[in-house]
Amino acid sequence: MNGQATSDDRLMLAWCAGDVHAFEQLYGRHKGPLYRFMRRQLGDAMLADELFQDVWQRVIAARGAWKPDAAFSTWLYRIAHNRLNDHWRALRHRPATPSDADARIEAIADPETPERTLSEFEQRRRLQCALAELPDEQREVVLLRLEQELTLEQIGEITGAGRETVKSRLRYAMDKLRARLSP
Repeated sequence: MNGQATSDDRLMLAWCAGDVHAFEQLYGRHKGPLYRFMRRQLGDAMLADELFQDVWQRVIAARGAWKPDAAFSTWLYRIAHNRLNDHWRALRHRPATPSDADARIEAIADPETPERTLSEFEQRRRLQCALAELPDEQREVVLLRLEQELTLEQIGEITGAGRETVKSRLRYAMDKLRARLSP
C-alpha cells in the first residue's frame, strides 16, 4: 500500500474509534476528487452535489462496517459507484417527461402569489393589532380559547374566573375583534 492509503486507513480506524478530527482529514483529502468524479459522471452540478452528499452520508452510516481489507479510497469510490448505479437504475424506471410538461406546469394556478402573501400578512398584522387593543382579561381568554383550544372550564381554572365570566369575556372580545376587523 502507498503512504496515503495507509494514512487513510489509520484515519478511518481513528474515526471509527470516535476521533472526529480524523474524519475531517479524510473528508478534506477526498472531497475534491470525489466531487469531480461525481460531476463528470453526471454532467449536472446540482445532481452531483446531491449525490455527493448522499455518498458521504452513506460513509458516515457505514463506518462501523468498514474493515481495512481494501484501501479507504477504494471503499469510498465503491460507495459512490453504487450510489450512481442506484441513480441510473431509478431513471430507467421513471416514466419519461411528457412533451407538454411545461404547458401543464404553467396551467397550474399558483396560490402563493406575492399579492396573496402580502394580503395574508396584512390580515395577520391587523389581527395582532386588534388583539393588542383588547383589555388584558379579554385578550388572555381569546388566546387561550383560539390558540390553545382550551374549554371554558379550563380557561376558568387558569384565570381564576368562573365559567360565565370567561364566556362573557370571550363574547365581548370576539365582538370587538369582529368590529375592528370588518372591512
